[in-house]
Amino acid sequence: MNLRAMRRDRAARTGPELFLYERAFEDCLDRLAMVQRSFERALILGCPDPSWPEQLRQSIGQVDVADPGALFAQASGGNQLVEDRWSSPADEYDMCIAVGTLDTVNQLPHALLALRHTLKRDGLLIGAMAGGETLPRLRAAMRAADEVTGQASAHVHPRIEPAALAGLLSAAGFAMPVVDVDRASVSYSSLARLVRDLRAMGVTNVLTQRSRRPLSKMAYAAASKAFCPYEGQRTVETFEILHFAAWTPPQPEQG
Repeated sequence: MNLRAMRRDRAARTGPELFLYERAFEDCLDRLAMVQRSFERALILGCPDPSWPEQLRQSIGQVDVADPGALFAQASGGNQLVEDRWSSPADEYDMCIAVGTLDTVNQLPHALLALRHTLKRDGLLIGAMAGGETLPRLRAAMRAADEVTGQASAHVHPRIEPAALAGLLSAAGFAMPVVDVDRASVSYSSLARLVRDLRAMGVTNVLTQRSRRPLSKMAYAAASKAFCPYEGQRTVETFEILHFAAWTPPQPEQG
């Protein structure tokens, strides 16, 4: 099974941490409310909360669900899929809302092309993904651990910058791409508490080049100290959420 799917399934079994997902989804709903048109059939891509389809059905009659994790998909009555390996049906939806999965897909350009293919003309892709300077304190903590081990290792999935995401949307054939940044600041008492949240979000390390060895006690102590340098004080970690929207080109006017 794909490691990314396993991470999401573990979060589904233990109970997902939803505060960032809910923040992103609610923002998408607010943005949709400002769109001056109606949609007939929508796809939710990434659905850790089974209440999301019903919320979207308040304004859109038919809503399908897909998720990289089998358990999240099942809980919402949807299907499991891997976005960059998806043989997407053509012209199936006039709107897709994608939350919290595209940032860890192997081939984001391929995933965007699949979404472009499944959207009808003048269809809307809207969503949110982690990007930019997400988790700077965790990255610094992992560098401190690497200094102890004397060997650098990939700990955190690379993050795309807003301008690069807009460019990829255009390259996939979308028009009028817009990317905004929402910075969420979260206070943590320890590195372990942050890692628990990330595990409950299903977003811990899924890189194929990650180290298979757990951190030694000395390396973990160095990482914990770098993350919370002062005993009794909390550390503020930052999550940068990239909100994006883009349209498929409209039907050409007949001459």
